[in-house]
Formats: sequence, C-alpha cells, structure tokens
Amino acid sequence: MTVTAQLDQTTWTEADYPRMGWHDSRVHAFSLTGEPQVRLLLDLDYVTGGGPAEGFLVAPATLVFDEPWGLAGGFGPLAEPLDIADIHRLPSPDQHPAPVWHIEGHNFAFEVRATGYRQFLRCPPLRVPVPALTWDERGGVSF
Repeated sequence: MTVTAQLDQTTWTEADYPRMGWHDSRVHAFSLTGEPQVRLLLDLDYVTGGGPAEGFLVAPATLVFDEPWGLAGGFGPLAEPLDIADIHRLPSPDQHPAPVWHIEGHNFAFEVRATGYRQFLRCPPLRVPVPALTWDERGGVSF
C-alpha cells in the first residue's frame, strides 16, 4: 500500500539547485514546445526522499528548461528505463551567460544550454518500494 507525503515545497528553480538531487529519478518523456516560447520539458518520477529500507518517496514531476539551445547527446537502448544519475550545472564555455546543464543517466547523457529551470511536482509523493512509479500511480505521461 502506498501513502502520500506532504512537502513544504512543490516548485523549484535553479536557485534551489545546490539542495536538489535527481539520482534514480526516471524520465518517462521529453517534449520540445514552441508556443509561446521554446521550452524543453522532461516528465519524470522525482525521488524526494526515503530509501530501500523504508521505501522511496516519489512524485510525478515536470522539469522545464526555458529557451533551451545547444541540445546534444546520445541514448543507448531505448527499451531500458531512463534513470537519471545526476544533473550537473557547468559554467558557460563562451560569452553567453547560460550554463550548460549536463543530464547523465544509466544508458544516456545529454547537455542543454538554458539560463535556468523550473520543476513542478504534479501531486504529493507516494511511498513506493522502488524509486519509480507505476503508470497508474503517476497518471501516465503529463506535461
């Protein structure tokens, strides 16, 4: 049985980066939108706490990079889950002030330039035995 947990925060930005972590967060979908501005969206299961002994606290979330550019990277077999190992904020390699966001995972890695991000939890975290939600628990893919 899963139970929900309440957080004191459900929206984060790049200002929160030092205290955030994405390890074991599963990516379910990517989207590039262009109206009214260009955005890169990741639909993911964000691990907010817990661990193997007590169960993981996981919530469906949307990670949004506004006005992204310089997207590059690669993916291994897409039949395997896309679990994030870490997201690194790297300094700008040129005169443009936007940092490089390096998203590395088990079987994939990509980089995107963007001035920052916003991440939204779409519902309270559930306590589950593994750091990923079922399709029904997360309500499918949603942006």
